[in-house]
Amino acid sequence: MIRDCLGPDPCPRTPLYRAPPGATDCHAHVFGPSALFPFIADRSFTPPDASVTDYLRMLDAIGIERAVLVQGSVHGADNRAVAAAVESARDRLRGVAIIRPDTPERDVRRLHELGFRGARLSTVVKGTPGFDLLEAVAAKVKPFGWHLVVHVDRSQELADLAERLAETGCPLVVDHIARIRLGEGLASPGFHALARLLEAGNCWVKISGQHRMSKMGFPWSDMEPLVRAVVRLRPDRVLWGTDWPHPNQYDDMQNDGDLLDAFSKWVPDEALRRRILVTNPSILYGF
Repeated sequence: MIRDCLGPDPCPRTPLYRAPPGATDCHAHVFGPSALFPFIADRSFTPPDASVTDYLRMLDAIGIERAVLVQGSVHGADNRAVAAAVESARDRLRGVAIIRPDTPERDVRRLHELGFRGARLSTVVKGTPGFDLLEAVAAKVKPFGWHLVVHVDRSQELADLAERLAETGCPLVVDHIARIRLGEGLASPGFHALARLLEAGNCWVKISGQHRMSKMGFPWSDMEPLVRAVVRLRPDRVLWGTDWPHPNQYDDMQNDGDLLDAFSKWVPDEALRRRILVTNPSILYGF
């Protein structure tokens, strides 16, 4: 049975931290409307519809100007929902698609012209190509200068994949700090692999979803050492994202204002905050 997951908190609070102009949420999704853009049958979860209008309203409430929408796995390789969202606000939004080896080049080109800049692979959710298709997807998007978004369930997977990822020659973006969990620590193979990729200079990492890995409530202070470690390694390769509307959550739901305030606690230096929220996304996504 495919479970229905919760929707986002409908009342995002104004954060205590005021983000700088041009701040960017580098990881969010839109879903549906399912009556127009149906969900695939073989999916991992069923979200409520989450419109670009609701998403932009949330961004306005927390003071974030720009964003990157990542194709939701429930739509599979049918990128129409996120393409329509990006097209509706091209000055504010960029996109990441799901691309398969048989996706026509003309479709990739059209997405590129809309503002798409990456393709996602995942071992976490159905509907997204896995890393058995890594080289084929890389070959499809490399001519457009796209990056590959790496979404692993366990950080050890990143260690196992690191050499193949580097050999694609594509820029890499690692979602959710490779989902490194408490107890793994900075000595884990996954973190070492992430560090090597970051140091090589063609890899970026997202501070996103850390509340899911935490055993604490807001501000999820047990995640702070991990966040500070990646910021210390390559502050010029760190991004931040909300993961709105927070799919695959079933019991409770955090507030998006809390997520921005947690980031400001984890990264207390304002110059580094500006680099992560404004400068780095501008370079990677072409804002």
